[in-house]
Amino acid sequence: MSRARAGQVGPILPGATIGIVGGGQLGAMTAAAARPLGYRVWVLDPDRDCPAAGAADRHLVAGYDDGAALEELARGSDVVTFEFENVPAAGLERLRAHVPVRPSPEVLATCRHRELEKTFLARNGFPVVAHRFASWAHELVEAAEALGTPAVAKAVELGYDGKGQSRVESPDDARRAFDVIGAPRVVLERFVPFDAELSVVAARGPDGSSATFPITRNDHARHVLDVTVAPSGFPPAIERRARELALRIVEALDVVGLLTVEMFLVGEDLIVNELAPRPHNSGHHTIESCVTSQFEQHVRAVCGLPLGDTALRSPAAMVNLLGDLWSGGEPDWRPILATPGAHLHLYGKRVARPGRKMGHVTVLRPDAAGAAALARELRASLRPLATPTA
Repeated sequence: MSRARAGQVGPILPGATIGIVGGGQLGAMTAAAARPLGYRVWVLDPDRDCPAAGAADRHLVAGYDDGAALEELARGSDVVTFEFENVPAAGLERLRAHVPVRPSPEVLATCRHRELEKTFLARNGFPVVAHRFASWAHELVEAAEALGTPAVAKAVELGYDGKGQSRVESPDDARRAFDVIGAPRVVLERFVPFDAELSVVAARGPDGSSATFPITRNDHARHVLDVTVAPSGFPPAIERRARELALRIVEALDVVGLLTVEMFLVGEDLIVNELAPRPHNSGHHTIESCVTSQFEQHVRAVCGLPLGDTALRSPAAMVNLLGDLWSGGEPDWRPILATPGAHLHLYGKRVARPGRKMGHVTVLRPDAAGAAALARELRASLRPLATPTA
């Protein structure tokens, strides 16, 4: 089989090899979706025990900037994608000289850097929260005075799930926030008293074809996604505008693959919060709830195959399982496994830390509210697995 070149036009057919930079749970679930379609999967990740190690045909245990490993991945792959934003864009550029990289390094560079992301959105006329950037504590104080408070200060790079963030209650508080974050560049965002948060997972192929998954309503706890519900329950007009907005962003960024657009709903207005150029936590429910999962759709998009049907087969809710649940030992999963319509996904991470995503549960029910209530109830009922006594 001939290898795809960086400028290849046309589909990358089953039998080819997909390279994934990053071996976390998103890489593992993408690999699991690729295998039934007939693809081989190589993963590059420095962690020998990463979740994707067992799902891939080959695991290159090396850093994301390891030149020899990148060259080996390029030689072995027909197309390369990535599973999280904190991959160095320079490594993807090196790969792109030999093999298609989808989404592109430019998309990654924009979405992993809050200043570039917000500048892109504002320049293209997409609605974003009022914001200012600062490289010094006194600049953040001035930004707080100009924008007003409360506000949220965030590192422009490497922050996710609430990391690298600090709430600013007054201009005097901004100096403390700058020191707490400890990053060389910070963005201050005016706090938005939003009514709800939603996300749109959109896919786009190399030919410009696009599709969106059912819009989800998202609830957070301690800055981490807690519960996702589909269908969202928002009015049809709001959902239509959200889909249109997401597809306009996907087109403007020239994405090939998936892009998740997180939005705030403020009254009747939609404000773009963040972009994620990959499968997303809020789309995990699609494994069971949709005709095509977000992971299969990502494979289809990056390989140039026809995009799959995104129709919702059943209302669903997903709850995250964080490392806090392991504080007393391994939870007893039998109540979840014994519940009809409940689907347990554990990521195989060996160390359970507070706030770390260790797995999720998706519940299917005739109505979304009932699915969400049962998902929360099942998670709350978890107890440590009893240790047999001698």
